[in-house]
Amino acid sequence: MAGSLRLTLDRRAATTLSEQIRRGIIAAIESGSLPPGTRLPSWRDLASQLGVARGTVRAAYDRLSDEQWVVSMRPGGTRVAPSPARKPLGVARDHVSPSAVYQEIVSGPATFQMGVPSSDSFPAALFGRIGAHAARTQARAPVVYPDPRGELELRRRIAGHLAVARGIQCDAASIFVTAGFSGALGLTLSMLRATGAGAWMEDPGFFLTRNALNLARFQIAPIPVDADGLDVDVGIARASDAVLALVTPGQQAPTGATLSLERRMQLLDWARRAGSWIVEDDYLGELQLQKRAAPALASLDTNGRVIHIGSFSKTISPALRLGFIVAPDRLIDQFNETVMSLAPAPAPAVQLTLAEFIREGHYMRHLRRMKRLYAARGKALQDALASRGYPSQIGGLAVLLPLPDSIDDEALVREARAQGLAPGALSSWFSGREARQRGLLLGVATAPEQDIPDACDRLDRLIRRHRDRTGQRPIVH
Repeated sequence: MAGSLRLTLDRRAATTLSEQIRRGIIAAIESGSLPPGTRLPSWRDLASQLGVARGTVRAAYDRLSDEQWVVSMRPGGTRVAPSPARKPLGVARDHVSPSAVYQEIVSGPATFQMGVPSSDSFPAALFGRIGAHAARTQARAPVVYPDPRGELELRRRIAGHLAVARGIQCDAASIFVTAGFSGALGLTLSMLRATGAGAWMEDPGFFLTRNALNLARFQIAPIPVDADGLDVDVGIARASDAVLALVTPGQQAPTGATLSLERRMQLLDWARRAGSWIVEDDYLGELQLQKRAAPALASLDTNGRVIHIGSFSKTISPALRLGFIVAPDRLIDQFNETVMSLAPAPAPAVQLTLAEFIREGHYMRHLRRMKRLYAARGKALQDALASRGYPSQIGGLAVLLPLPDSIDDEALVREARAQGLAPGALSSWFSGREARQRGLLLGVATAPEQDIPDACDRLDRLIRRHRDRTGQRPIVH
């Protein structure tokens, strides 16, 4: 059997013998040399053939079992799993490409997955009935090109909601409906036409946002974040002439910090003096779990320098692909021109569905329910982690679990996915390797309370295994 595995061990390599055995078996499974159900040699037999200790082989088998590549079927021995994972796990990578990250984002749902709301508490039947009526109405409507800015009814409803929930005074003419947050950000960057200009980006900050700035050819200045949010003093010192600052003032992603009032006023003053723009990503602005939500930064803007972006992906569903921009008066004409040519709003039927959902008061009721639900799940998750010796903190709709720098959080995340868990790696949110911190981001929206104890047990075993490899002590505070 060792011959059919074609295992070659290099005792001079930095990789342990156990890890070389594990990777060799994964390669054989992926190539089809070891199809599902194939029995692997016993620890004793494989150890004898390879000239290694039995414990070395056992450690490799244990990891393969934990990752669901193989199953132990005593007395039938260890066999290749019926549906083994398709991608090799635990292979170190210096950089996670945005496309790879996006594939992980859309591969859910899974426990601890970030970026998606709870699917078990949404009034799907009600929303479906409203949607069916909107679709029938749209089918009977005259065949004309829809308004590229978005349906007037939805833009009115968004403006009314923002006045009540976020303190923003605007009207429908200021609202542009987009294909989610990414559509809003892409439209904004296209409209600004500032190729080669400087842009402030929170560090840590959302990696896909950073990639969007790179694609738009901005020169990114990473600005650190502390308990009061973006450090404006550092931003001014590093890139006072930047034309853009992209911030998440309501709840910084991923730390959960709220931009303090002093820094908000400082940021607005810098934008006024520099003639720069502030793009406010209102990430989870309405879903503040631990305290009252702070008003939007745009509500304090008296000089028309803030471009406010929001979406319904976290509050309702990313499948809607609905976001919006609140444009300052001086930019409305430029936005009108850009949406006409490059980025018209999504299909009218889904917009009208959401407009009616908001008009009838269902949206506000849904937000209140979700805040209570997510707060309970966040507390249950923190309690479960604390009982296992792990300190944590709430960061938006995620619990942040710090890890020692010696643990590769990205490798740990890949192994967790093989076990039906989908935490995020904190290190991928940092712009440079020097300042990176290690940790896990555990989404609370996708963690039902009854599933939390078992999920935390599996996570604990993974962390302990990674910690044991590095010789670290348990993470107990």
